[in-house]
Amino acid sequence: MKSEILLHTESKPVRVMLRQGAKETELPALWLRARSLDPSQRDVVTGQRLMNPHLLPDDLYLLGARHVEGKLHLSFSDGFSGQFDQEELVQGAVLSTGCPEPKPWRSDLTPRPVYRWADLQQEAVLYRALRDFIERGFLLVNETPTKADSILEIARRFGFVRTTNFGAFFEVYSRPDSNDLAYRPVALGPHTDNPYRTPVPGIQILQCLQNETSGGLSTLVDSLAVAEQVRREDPEGFALLSRIPVRYEFRDATTHLVSIKPMIELDGEGNMTGVHYSPRLDDIPVMSQEDTRRYHAARKRLGVLFEDPQYELRIRLNAGEMMMFDNNRVLHGRTAFDPSEGHRQLQGCYVDRDGPRSQYLVLKRQFG
Repeated sequence: MKSEILLHTESKPVRVMLRQGAKETELPALWLRARSLDPSQRDVVTGQRLMNPHLLPDDLYLLGARHVEGKLHLSFSDGFSGQFDQEELVQGAVLSTGCPEPKPWRSDLTPRPVYRWADLQQEAVLYRALRDFIERGFLLVNETPTKADSILEIARRFGFVRTTNFGAFFEVYSRPDSNDLAYRPVALGPHTDNPYRTPVPGIQILQCLQNETSGGLSTLVDSLAVAEQVRREDPEGFALLSRIPVRYEFRDATTHLVSIKPMIELDGEGNMTGVHYSPRLDDIPVMSQEDTRRYHAARKRLGVLFEDPQYELRIRLNAGEMMMFDNNRVLHGRTAFDPSEGHRQLQGCYVDRDGPRSQYLVLKRQFG
């Protein structure tokens, strides 16, 4: 849809309009004034404001508006006059991160976002992979280096490593009396890692170093697809899951972490971004009998769908293969395995959620 800036100079005060198709929207004087790119208003290098728009007069209005050599020249009641880029105003009128929108998926997803590690050293390939990751919430990468700490080299290709009480990276293999069920051979249902943290680790990488077992299949589930089904079936239940706070807790000899947040995560515009789902770790608040049952029914339906085969990808990771997934959005799990069959060892680490998105926007300038 074509968008353009129109001027209503005959009105008092002057009005600047954004026309999108047949729709016209007035651009308020306060909004326009804050978007000035004039060197007296913004630093040329950083693009950061040199003025504080919060201190502008409440009754600010436009004194004049005219086109000058392809630019828009505006004069304001506070005495400021300057040129404005019309395309920048059109783009700025839409709240957007500049990244692709997420695309929910089910078990029949084809093709899957699979890449070779060597290919990801090319910026053009990395750009495509980052786009896939932002849209789908996960990547599968083959032929990765498998030295003792090579997972950190891999992680730094995508963003910034987040160190936790488990270290910069952690080893996942069967060991008795460990401080987390992830280090036992039992099956793990779909879950969010570390929901007891603030913030929750945004991205997880799990890389296989060795796998001699027939079990231990890794699973991935897109919470956006599942929760959308819950929202269609039970809008009230979905609202409860996105509103009622839940307590998540982890403790061992040296660590005690507690976080309180709703199970379904929404952004500022009310769009779902992911979940905090871990039946091993959550406690709901005391509510009335009726509200508790209502909440339980919605949570139960969510959990049943998370384990429904139509939503679940099952992946056998062999040595050198890894998966990277948005821990807020994509739940992961594992089928049980028998340690007597042989050794199964994975390495894992966390990466901040904004790293891949930042890289994508930088590469978009070149390849977008």
